[in-house]
Amino acid sequence: MRWWLLSTFLLLQVIALVCATEQKVLTKDDNDAHATKPEPAGETDVASSEQHAWTPYQNGWELVNEAMAELRKIKPTTHRRPKKQTGFFTTILQHALKALPSLRATAPPGHDHAQPAATGPLLDGVKLLQQAADQNNTDALYLLGQFNFYGNYSYPRNFKTAFNYYYRLASQHGNSSAQYMVGLMYATGVGDAVEQDLAKALLYHTFAADQGHTRAEMTVAARHMNGIGVPKNCEIASKYYKRVADKAMAWFRSGPPGGMTIIPEAYRLSDEVGGVYGEGASVVSSGINALKASPSSDTYASIDDVIEYLDLMSQKGDFKASFNLGRLYYEGQRGLERNVELARRYFLSVTTKYWRTKDGRTVDGAKPQLEKIASKAAGYIGRMWLRGEGVGQDFKTAQRWFERGIKHGDSQSQWGLGLMYLHGYGVPKNIPKALELFKASADQDFSLSHVALGALHLDQGQPNDLKVASQYFEAAARWYNLEAQYYLAEMIHHGVGRDKTCNAAMQYYKNVAERSEPLVSSWTEANQAYEDGDLELAFLGYLMAAEQGYEKAQNNVAFLLDPTHSVFALPDWLRRQASKPRLLQNSALALIYWTRSAIQGNIDAMVKMGDYYLKGIGTEVGWEKAAQCYTGASEYFQSAQALYNLGWMHENGVGLTQDFHLAKRYYDQALETNEEAYLPVTLSLLKLRVRSAWNTFTHGRVNSIQDEPAPTKDWSLKEWIQNFLQDENAYYEDAYEDYYDDTITGSDGEPMGDELDDELDGLIDSLLILSLVGSIMFLVWYRAQRMQAHRQAQENHRQAQENAALQQMQQLQQQQQQQHQAGGIGGMPGAVPPGQQRPGQPFPPMGGDNFVPWGVGGVGH
Repeated sequence: MRWWLLSTFLLLQVIALVCATEQKVLTKDDNDAHATKPEPAGETDVASSEQHAWTPYQNGWELVNEAMAELRKIKPTTHRRPKKQTGFFTTILQHALKALPSLRATAPPGHDHAQPAATGPLLDGVKLLQQAADQNNTDALYLLGQFNFYGNYSYPRNFKTAFNYYYRLASQHGNSSAQYMVGLMYATGVGDAVEQDLAKALLYHTFAADQGHTRAEMTVAARHMNGIGVPKNCEIASKYYKRVADKAMAWFRSGPPGGMTIIPEAYRLSDEVGGVYGEGASVVSSGINALKASPSSDTYASIDDVIEYLDLMSQKGDFKASFNLGRLYYEGQRGLERNVELARRYFLSVTTKYWRTKDGRTVDGAKPQLEKIASKAAGYIGRMWLRGEGVGQDFKTAQRWFERGIKHGDSQSQWGLGLMYLHGYGVPKNIPKALELFKASADQDFSLSHVALGALHLDQGQPNDLKVASQYFEAAARWYNLEAQYYLAEMIHHGVGRDKTCNAAMQYYKNVAERSEPLVSSWTEANQAYEDGDLELAFLGYLMAAEQGYEKAQNNVAFLLDPTHSVFALPDWLRRQASKPRLLQNSALALIYWTRSAIQGNIDAMVKMGDYYLKGIGTEVGWEKAAQCYTGASEYFQSAQALYNLGWMHENGVGLTQDFHLAKRYYDQALETNEEAYLPVTLSLLKLRVRSAWNTFTHGRVNSIQDEPAPTKDWSLKEWIQNFLQDENAYYEDAYEDYYDDTITGSDGEPMGDELDDELDGLIDSLLILSLVGSIMFLVWYRAQRMQAHRQAQENHRQAQENAALQQMQQLQQQQQQQHQAGGIGGMPGAVPPGQQRPGQPFPPMGGDNFVPWGVGGVGH
């Protein structure tokens, strides 16, 4: 047994040594690649001589030219593709290997990561730039500041030196880019180069913004909007956001017909791991935001897996998969580079299945729904010819493809041909024809047609036209159309056709400015640095975007600085990974950006704020502030983590009154908000009930748990049926249907694998509804029959009584007639003769013999 254990241990040691050797070699290769890393253009703002001509009248311009020549000798390297996420067992094995001792003597890890010294062309170029800077050359001063700030070409970072170069250039020459960088360093205190000073930061940012520096304008606008170091002022924020939006719209319209193509790069790093607190514990991945995996969903699929699957289906002849592949490559997304040539090939593979290549006629025996997908593919191909994407711009060819798509009602083809008639691209201008095509496309909710119609109505200037234009722009803004948001901002800002509202206009301007990422932000460079593993460079890029007001960038900065990523922290002797760089060890700055992210509506960031105040991370311990953060995050039952934390605070009396009953209520609400919190909530409730029972037994002062009886209600038949139907609809309703509108489907247009389930569900629902309706109709018919029978019985009873009474009367009359005929006086038995009084009668009958004496005697008395 011991021999087996020893053998296993030695085998694991060998594996660990091999992995360590490979890691060492890989690290060396990475360092070599990093040493030749090119300088990102977005970080330097100094391009080649074609864009920025060297000014000969400055001293040292020859040295700058020589330095640039030396820097061009550094061989640029292509970026590495991000690695696919490893599986569960692979991750476990990697952590197990890291936990094993390596049997190597290593020095304790230092706080500062050693950086390679500059050598070769880089060293020569920097020396030349320093000589030019000594002669007060502005280009040299700026480039040296960039080298020391970003570490371009693997130059060692030195933030204090970078600040000196920037400050010298800003104060002596008024350079707006240098003023912006000085303001950034004062605002963040990054690298401990200067002490954080919000007043000086705002001053330098304002100087740069007034000279038209775009990033400085966004920074000043964000500070006045959120009240960072300055009172909130909507008018000033709107003014600066409008400047950036005007530049963004001019840049957008400078592109081919239809505008520039913008691929969104902004995203939260924490979303890749399920949120700040991990999968299932964060708001973004729990409760109503938790996407349920199903056989036909792509909830946990990577873009590479989706591409691979669609390509397999396309090779099998699935035209819908080919179209989806073409659209993915044409539009592009983060993690998938745009490839219009490959997109056109996929679109052509769809159209050739419906139209013949030679004469353009439709093929015989086309598959169902092929004409619809082929028309959409024709619209994309026509759009590529119109814009000159992947092919030479050719309006005639674009018109031919648009006309093919229009025959089957494709909205994009209608918009494209309408745009050609509107501007006269290869055809005579025909505004009525363009208007007709735009309306047909807008009826199918195509956002670009909405914008075109809105612009045409806006040009008319009449009150009714302005109202219609506003409606069209709002319809397009629902699809986050950049141009529509800009039109709405302009209408609201100037009070044209809309009420003049500063906050609404500012928000629209902000959306336009932030979505123009390639023009105004450093998102692309920061994302690439993060994927390459350069966390410090990624941090600097996110930091700049965060100062410009991007909520996602603020969240990323705080996430990189957060010292509490792992909930179950391993002991120091078991952790083998290197410590964080000193640049990323700033908990106070992390709290600042968690706060700014929370101000813009991020719930997880607000919970993080509570954690920092609760534990005193980056600030003093503030239990009351922590309770306020948790309470704000728990409103409308959005964060189960916040509800759980409030329950814990009530249970232990930390920052809140110790109350076991309230603690149980918060725990229960946490479980209602997130079903995945079952285990921690159940364990906490078990411990809470034990403490509450002991508190009750010892007559403690804490309010114990008091079980509240559940209220009961007697439902009528109508209420029972309504609630039953409502529960059934809620059960069968797909709460995440909107997420899968564009999921992978088969050639029949339906999601794969759900045909039988959908048919069975529809059949069961139909039978259930029909049975309920039939039961209700039977009950109504039965009740009507019973009421009719009851009324008939009453009528029969009344008729019987009337017949009986009539028979009795007839019998009585017959008896009277028989007695009269029998011969009695007066025709009646026992009749009294005339003139005589009937016994018991009070006076004699009138006309009788005794009537006169009786009357005289009465008078006499």
